[in-house]
Amino acid sequence: MTQTSKIKTGLADAVLLAGRLLLALIFVHEGTTLALHFMRTVEAMAVVGISAPLVVGVIALQLGAGLALALGVFARIGAIMLGLFCLATATLFHMDFSSQNELLHFEKDLAIAGGMFVLSIAGSGGFSLDRLLRQMPSVPGPLRRILF
Repeated sequence: MTQTSKIKTGLADAVLLAGRLLLALIFVHEGTTLALHFMRTVEAMAVVGISAPLVVGVIALQLGAGLALALGVFARIGAIMLGLFCLATATLFHMDFSSQNELLHFEKDLAIAGGMFVLSIAGSGGFSLDRLLRQMPSVPGPLRRILF
C-alpha cells in the first residue's frame, strides 16, 4: 500500500468514526432521556396509543443500536435498524405538513435514515470493534461478510 493510499484509508476511517459518533449521539441521548424519565415517557406515549412495552423496546433500540454505532460493533445491523426506526417515526408521527415544525422533523428523520442506510453499506471503518472482530479467525467467512 502506498503512502497516499494509507493516508486516504486513515482519513476515510476517521470520517466514518466521526459520522458514526454524530449519528449515534441523537439516539443515545434520546434513549437515555426516555429511560431517565420513564414514567413521564410512558404517560406521554400512551396519549398517542403507544404501550409501555413498546416504549421499553424503543429505549432498548435507541440505546443498543446507538451504542453499536458509536463503538462500531455490529454497526451495519444497528444502522439498518435505526434507519427503519427513523422511517417509521417520520411516517407515524410527523405527517402534518401544514405545520412547518412537523415538516422539519419529517425531513430530519428521512435524512437520518438516509445516513443510516449509507453507513450500513459503507460499514464502520477501521476505527471500530467490527474491524477487530472481522480479523478473528473464529468468525466464519460468510458470517463475517454479512455482519462486518
